[in-house]
Amino acid sequence: MTDPRSHKHSSKQRPVLGLRQNLGQFTLLIAVNALVGGTLGQERTILPLLASDIFHLDRYTSALTYILAFGLSKAAMNYFAGTLSDRYGRKPVLLAGWLAAVPVPFMLIYGQDWAWIVGANVLLGISQGLTWSTTVMMKLDLVGPSLRGLAMGLNEAAGYLGVAATALATGYLASAYGLRPVPFLLGAVFIALGLGLSVVTLRETRGHSLVEARAHVDAHVHAHGGLTDLQVFTLTSFRDRSLSAVSQAGMVNNLNDGLAWGLFPVLFAGAGLSLGHIGLLAAAYPAMWGVGQLFTGAASDRWGRKWLIVAGMFTQAVGLGITAASHGFGPWLAAAVLLGLGTAMVYPALLAAIGDVSHPAWRARSVGVYRLWRDGGFAVGALLSGLLADVYGIPAAIAAVAAVTAASGLLVALRMRGNDHAPR
Repeated sequence: MTDPRSHKHSSKQRPVLGLRQNLGQFTLLIAVNALVGGTLGQERTILPLLASDIFHLDRYTSALTYILAFGLSKAAMNYFAGTLSDRYGRKPVLLAGWLAAVPVPFMLIYGQDWAWIVGANVLLGISQGLTWSTTVMMKLDLVGPSLRGLAMGLNEAAGYLGVAATALATGYLASAYGLRPVPFLLGAVFIALGLGLSVVTLRETRGHSLVEARAHVDAHVHAHGGLTDLQVFTLTSFRDRSLSAVSQAGMVNNLNDGLAWGLFPVLFAGAGLSLGHIGLLAAAYPAMWGVGQLFTGAASDRWGRKWLIVAGMFTQAVGLGITAASHGFGPWLAAAVLLGLGTAMVYPALLAAIGDVSHPAWRARSVGVYRLWRDGGFAVGALLSGLLADVYGIPAAIAAVAAVTAASGLLVALRMRGNDHAPR
């Protein structure tokens, strides 16, 4: 006769899908991702000014090498985060990401050569690729298929509100205490808190994806559960209409984010704005991005991903166009709000769209491939915008990226399927 107590114990250990059922762990992951965003936000206001004021880099292509280094290392780690998470579990990859971030604030504080700043951004990219990718995968694991958009909206809102709050705080700290060291001490605190929370409170979630896999219905004949790493890469990048459309839109989205990160503070400083005002503008864009995702992720569950992504790309293009054509705090603030709103419409819908098509057996790898392309946009944006700004000036570089963003939205409209989010 079976002991009922042992049955009760085993059922308690079985993973259960759903936001309500996993609310405690989901909330902790929200807090962890806010700290991941804060770790990135320590650079948004300060590093472009550090390049010009401390290291006296007079060419934009040279100054933006830190974004190039960040984008390349983060893109590569996104890919490996998916593969490693499927092989070893989510939590070990998350912890490795936090450990990679530990030296970053100290390299930014004490670096006496620009190579130290570039090196710090290689480590920061490794950290962000491992930590942010893993929090995405863990939330997708926990909630199951019905609330992916909401889960991604909450995840990305937490991360980019962390970016925004830290960009704002570091701007004011820099105006009071200088560009170094005080603003970067905030990043050191975030890293310590994130590592501690991840070690002590978070549990492995890979078992939840295995539960979901048992009831999963393939999106189409090529999206079955037995794909190899190469097949996942080619399907996500090129072969599947929706996945490939999402991947290129993600790359263009972060191309214009790399432009905003690297050149906006320089443009604003050249117009004579104070550090406080520059920090406010640097924070307004990710703040709107973060807050908007509290609503747009759930909206994509209700209304679908495709047209929200298309509208978001065009809204970003308008915001960039206003930035290029304007001069002064007021118009630039309005443009930052539009840019953030457009990004909020796009970001969680793109991630949720990956989850709609991919099989739970290789979803982490597909997310990794998508984020490889998406964060490769930082590197493309640093090169493209730096070269254009050196030759034609910053406004022309911004206008060119606005045109590329609009073209990306048109490609999504033409290529992406419209019904992948429907329950299966």
